[in-house]
Formats: sequence, structure tokens, C-alpha cells
Amino acid sequence: MSDTELLPKSKPEPVRRLEVFTGSGRRRMWTPAQKAEILAEIYDSGDTVSAVARRQGLTPQQLFGWRREAQRRASRAVNDAGAGHGATFAPVVVEEALPSLEAPVAPTEGSGPSIIEIVIGAATVRVTPGTDAATLTAVLRAVKAAT
Repeated sequence: MSDTELLPKSKPEPVRRLEVFTGSGRRRMWTPAQKAEILAEIYDSGDTVSAVARRQGLTPQQLFGWRREAQRRASRAVNDAGAGHGATFAPVVVEEALPSLEAPVAPTEGSGPSIIEIVIGAATVRVTPGTDAATLTAVLRAVKAAT
């Protein structure tokens, strides 16, 4: 806005645009189903978030927030569902192998496949490449229950 526009004018100009707001002016409440439908429109139509927001009478920030929240909920649901299943991470400490008199260890060839050794109490589980996760999980649970 320039300085001259702030000065008083001799003749009042006619109103060019007039907006009338009706209603109580409260925030609109969206059900989760409505939010999901609007978010699906972004993916289905291929339009930008801004275009969908304009059609729905929203701000792009609202849609970005809804999308971020939906992604968080989806990742939480996947993590909660997979709590007892699938891959999980455990801390690993890599140490040099100490000679043990209790359990003889066969020497490994330098060019052969890598073997992972998991020690639980007095038990040692050797995992070769290609071992499926379900079998390994069952074995580790059995060893842990026995120790």
C-alpha cells in the first residue's frame, strides 16, 4: 500500500466488493471420515494440495497437517500390529572371540559365508545367511525360555 492511498480522499469511492459472513463464526469440525475423503481426493485426482484445499474451502496448511497426522497414525498402527511379529532391533556388541574351553568352536574359512553368533546365557546360536526369520524367532524364544 502506498502513502497516497492512506491520505483522506475528497470523494468517497463506491464499495467494490462486500463479503457477508453468516453463522456463528465457529471453527468447522471435520469427522475422521470427511478428512480421509478429502485426503483421498489429493491422491486420486493428482491435483496439488493447494488446489484441493481451494475446492474444499480449506487452507493448504490444514491438509498438510491432516496428511501428516494420518501418516503418524498409520505408522503407529503398523508398529503396534507388528510388536510381536516381524523384524525388531536389538543392541549388538561386537567383541573379539575369546577361546572357550566349554564349547569348541569350529574355525571358519576366510572366504566362506558370514555367520552370526548369538549368545544367550550358556547357549550359543549360530545363524547362517538364508535362515528364515520365523525359524530364528522360534529358536531364540525357545533358548530364552530354557535359560
